[in-house]
Amino acid sequence: MLSTAAEDNGSIDKDGVPQFESPHQGYSCMQDERALIKQESAAIRASFREEDSYARHNNVAKLLYIHMLGSEAHFGQMECLKLVASPRFGDKRLGYLGIMLLLDESQEVLTLVTNSLKNDMNHANMYVVGLALCTFADIASEEMSRDLANEIEKLLGSSNTYIRKKAALCALRVVKKVPDLADHFVTKAKNLLADRNHGVLLTAITLVIEMVQTDTACLEEFRNAVPLLVRHLKSLVTTGYSPEHDVSGLTDPFLQVKILRLLRLLGKGDVQASETMNDILAQVATNTDSTKNVGNSILYETVMTVLEIEADSGLRVMAINILGKFLGNRDNNIRYVALNTLNKVVSIDTNAVQRHRNIILDCLRDGDISIRRRALELSYALINENNVRVLIRELLAFLEVADDEFKLGMTTQICLAAERFAPNKRWHIDSVLRVLKLAGNFVREEILSSFIRLVAHTPELQGYTASKLYNALRADISQESLTLAATWIIGEYSEILLEQGLVDEDQPKPVSDAELVDLLISVLDSPYANYLTRQFVLTAITKISSRPTTSATQQERIQTLLASYTTSPELEIQQRAVEFASLFTLGDLRSGVLERMPPPELKATVMGVVSENKPVGSVQPSKDGDLLGDDLSSTGPAAAVNGAAAVAQSNKDLLAEIFGSSGASSSTPTAQAPRTTAQDILSLFDSTPTSPVATQPTSIPSTSAAAAAPARPAVTSPPQPAQPRLVSYPAYDKNGLRISLTPQPRQPGVVDIQVRFQVSGGVPASDINFQAAVPKSQQLQIWPISNPAVQPGAVETLNMRVTAPVGANVRLRLRLSYSLGGSAFQDQVDFAGFPPGITGGGS
Repeated sequence: MLSTAAEDNGSIDKDGVPQFESPHQGYSCMQDERALIKQESAAIRASFREEDSYARHNNVAKLLYIHMLGSEAHFGQMECLKLVASPRFGDKRLGYLGIMLLLDESQEVLTLVTNSLKNDMNHANMYVVGLALCTFADIASEEMSRDLANEIEKLLGSSNTYIRKKAALCALRVVKKVPDLADHFVTKAKNLLADRNHGVLLTAITLVIEMVQTDTACLEEFRNAVPLLVRHLKSLVTTGYSPEHDVSGLTDPFLQVKILRLLRLLGKGDVQASETMNDILAQVATNTDSTKNVGNSILYETVMTVLEIEADSGLRVMAINILGKFLGNRDNNIRYVALNTLNKVVSIDTNAVQRHRNIILDCLRDGDISIRRRALELSYALINENNVRVLIRELLAFLEVADDEFKLGMTTQICLAAERFAPNKRWHIDSVLRVLKLAGNFVREEILSSFIRLVAHTPELQGYTASKLYNALRADISQESLTLAATWIIGEYSEILLEQGLVDEDQPKPVSDAELVDLLISVLDSPYANYLTRQFVLTAITKISSRPTTSATQQERIQTLLASYTTSPELEIQQRAVEFASLFTLGDLRSGVLERMPPPELKATVMGVVSENKPVGSVQPSKDGDLLGDDLSSTGPAAAVNGAAAVAQSNKDLLAEIFGSSGASSSTPTAQAPRTTAQDILSLFDSTPTSPVATQPTSIPSTSAAAAAPARPAVTSPPQPAQPRLVSYPAYDKNGLRISLTPQPRQPGVVDIQVRFQVSGGVPASDINFQAAVPKSQQLQIWPISNPAVQPGAVETLNMRVTAPVGANVRLRLRLSYSLGGSAFQDQVDFAGFPPGITGGGS
């Protein structure tokens, strides 16, 4: 009808293709089409009112065509119901088609269809029954499923295979909509599993899979059917050519796949069921042709079944070998599936996957990025002590040509693997150096800090590392992490470099202090220098100036350079330059301030989730920490002595802003006793702290470490207990709990404080939670309490260290909570009872 109208307008050529001379003409044609649809819809509405059954059939057919064109046709819903009620098969078929197209399970009109479906399900004509079942399976709602579940259950026992097949699919719809009704179909489903008709068997297995996944009680019911399923599968594998079911030389691969999926569910966690299916799985894996895609689909399902059930080790190895064979397939889809599956099973049998290591590494050179990504993930999981050198070498070769999106994850994984499996420290350092050279702009801060910790704790290789970084920096200053690592290490260990020369060569080559300074200044002036790089360089050259191996000429040069940056528009750079330049007026004290940093605390590396969510070496991520342990709870040395009290110590700086500080969080390490939470602190001081800062020296040394050194010497051990005859000052005495503070000055600006806890009555105090904070001009370090429970007559202690300007008064804000006599207490006090001048160094 629409094409005739178009021909009348002269817009159809002889081949039936619309011809538009201009966009406006095409738009006119669409307008004509919409106008024609509206005109025809109006005529259909008028015809519906005439109650002509023959015309109704034609009008509904037109209406469905209009619906498929995208126009409204909802007004024909009731006419479809009338057609369904007609005794003619043609009317019923069109009516049910209309219902499936124009209705969905959320519409109220659907309730009117239920009775028609029930009547037709009991019809003598199997094709009418089939129409009703087909419609039910398409649009049945939860309410309709409950109403017609009994009819479906009855039809599952029909003698007609055509009806049984459709009834099984309707039962599947019922189980999905109303899982509680699954037990209605258990008996009939068991009977269907013994059906000889492939179509009925296929739908029955689909129904059973859904029931087993929905209700664990059904799982036990169908475990008895494992021998029957094994016989069906064996029959399919051993049967010769069957033209009715043959697909590329294999008998009914769709049914084979369904049986394998059901066996996987039934055999999981059940040794007896798994033993029953072991032989047939081995037979399928051996006899299936892998040269065709149909055979590969069956082999894949077999592999997944073997790996899920309680199969013996030989069968698992065979399954993994099948996946290894998939890796050699030319079809990228099959190779991707193999890599993806191996990633999931590598933790089950790593040794079996190791046999295919070479072909997995070959996949790193594949042109398909998705295959490269999956091969990369699998390579990480295969790393162990025996192959770490080979795999890291391959990964480094791939890193050189890898896309940028891979590099961040690769650098992290390579360095994690090197740290975990390194045969020696020199190889570890060389591997990280190679990473810094190849992808220095894609290295996480945690990896850089871990490398600096490693060098600091390996004094025998500090000269070697400094030499390698010196040459690497001369060759390339565009890699940010390489520049930062080289700048920090050269600045820290410049005297070793100057005394020993470049030790990584056959003959040590001398290097002068002028060359070191020239190199660092070239970094400072390079276009690659950023805000952080300039901070590192200023700190490094300031440290070099304090070394006895540095000549007076270079010291003056450095002093002049620092003076030039005292007017820098960057506030942080300007502040550093002013502070560093002022150190030159301190004389001999400058060398003490700028002395070498003590080795930072070694942190246990956690093989956590990084890049692509894959762990290194097939180790599951730790739930207690994150990458490189930087978020792990760390304990001070006192905690190691005091045992269990140290386990809960988090050592996070949650009180940095306690007295209104806004920028001191990076230089104000404070801590709290066990069980402290951020919410407690926020509710206590009604302020929002900045990001937490660890109380121990940070993993990557900050460029402000030298400037902060006069006010905060590096602390690697807790303060010693107070000496006898030192004065104790009462800080708290309530509810039977007494707390006193005993100060002991260590050096100008540094005071150790021992906190003593006692109970005055005969009732012990327990669950003591002690917190402390200082003003922003002072810094605090705190260790855990020796025992959070204080017994009568006993004394428990806690050590603190306060760093403050010389001559300043020490002020503390204390908060504590404890339980005494079955009651919980919480209190807060401000303490300023120490004598003036206690920070001046006197006792």
